[in-house]
Amino acid sequence: MINDKYEPLTIKNLPQRLKTIPELTALVGIDINSWKVEEIGDGNLNLVFIVKGPAGSVIVKQALPYVRLVGDSWPLPLYRAYFEYNALTRQASRAKDTVPKVFYFNNDQALIIMEYLTPHKILREKLILGEKVENLANTLGSFCANTAFRGSDLSLDTTEVKSDRALFSGNVAIPAITEGLVFCDPYFEAEMNSHTSGLAPIVEILRSDIEMKSRVQHLFRLYSSQQDTMCHGDLHSGSIMCTSSESKVIDPEFVTYAPFGFDLGMLFANFFMAFFSQPEHRKEDLATYQNWILGVVSDTWLSFEKQFSQLWNKERTGMLYPKTMFENQGHSSEKALQGLLNDIWKNTLGFCGIEMHRRCLSLAHNADFERIEDTKLRAPLEARNLMMGRELILKSEKITSSANLLKLAEKFNRGNFL
Repeated sequence: MINDKYEPLTIKNLPQRLKTIPELTALVGIDINSWKVEEIGDGNLNLVFIVKGPAGSVIVKQALPYVRLVGDSWPLPLYRAYFEYNALTRQASRAKDTVPKVFYFNNDQALIIMEYLTPHKILREKLILGEKVENLANTLGSFCANTAFRGSDLSLDTTEVKSDRALFSGNVAIPAITEGLVFCDPYFEAEMNSHTSGLAPIVEILRSDIEMKSRVQHLFRLYSSQQDTMCHGDLHSGSIMCTSSESKVIDPEFVTYAPFGFDLGMLFANFFMAFFSQPEHRKEDLATYQNWILGVVSDTWLSFEKQFSQLWNKERTGMLYPKTMFENQGHSSEKALQGLLNDIWKNTLGFCGIEMHRRCLSLAHNADFERIEDTKLRAPLEARNLMMGRELILKSEKITSSANLLKLAEKFNRGNFL
């Protein structure tokens, strides 16, 4: 297979095509007749298979040369697998035990063989079902802090940072999806947009708000130019797999260098959408579970802030905020740290609001809302989400704490906007 021309895998051809890969046979067994292959890919872009054998199980992931959600009318380069592989290896070293292990990579076939996470389940499904995950906030906050700090000029040698920026700048086509679908399409009549019937008045409010759209474009400018660190690029509840007590981050193919707060903003938005959708997913213990979700948001930020601060004090060896300017002269760098954390918090809220808009108005909506089949019930909940997103974009600098953020969510959860 290694020397073959690229060809998409299928359940039928996978064993024959992959049987000579020693990293695979060592994990599942050499007798391909004993392999069981199941396709589980339900995402927007790729093929994903579970391969089970007498020795064990693995995940085989292969990029397709187009957007699976749309079809071959939207071509995509296969090189995204190369960037995903490089992102996974860096995340594994910077945030230990938070991503699946990679066993094999084939660039020509756009193929990654990695750890099969079991009995893990996609976090979004757990949120829809009302299941809780122990240590979720601590894991996600630490993951964001470790990858953000250790992938930046705060920690790495400047040569390594510049080399990585140059490497990941080649990942053009995938972040371009973010540039269009997230930062632009929700705010005009883009071709692939769609939204729930009944939301037209809210859509009109958003698209008529010049100040808000100007702020969106300011954040877009930050996303495109402020290359603080290597970001996952698509960190949401569908790219996290959990048991009742363990969480792993998957699918970093949208990897890009971006502002520190970008991943956190995407993540928070997905928790808020889970929060707002809950009234149609459960009637019993509704308030208790919604409060748990809000607690995850708050505790994720606290975990991020704590870990980022510890890294600031212990691993600040890059060119930014050097100790020669602070500690080595007997001066505290606490004010500089707090200034940076405040900036990250403000940008996190802005990116969060934009993602809350995108997932209801652009392409690729969230199952949190889409599983609510009755659009008359779904639309008012999405309206709350959309209007809170607008508030976050307009007033990010005035929401100065996680406590204020949670109060804002509770306020919009009581609102009637249609």
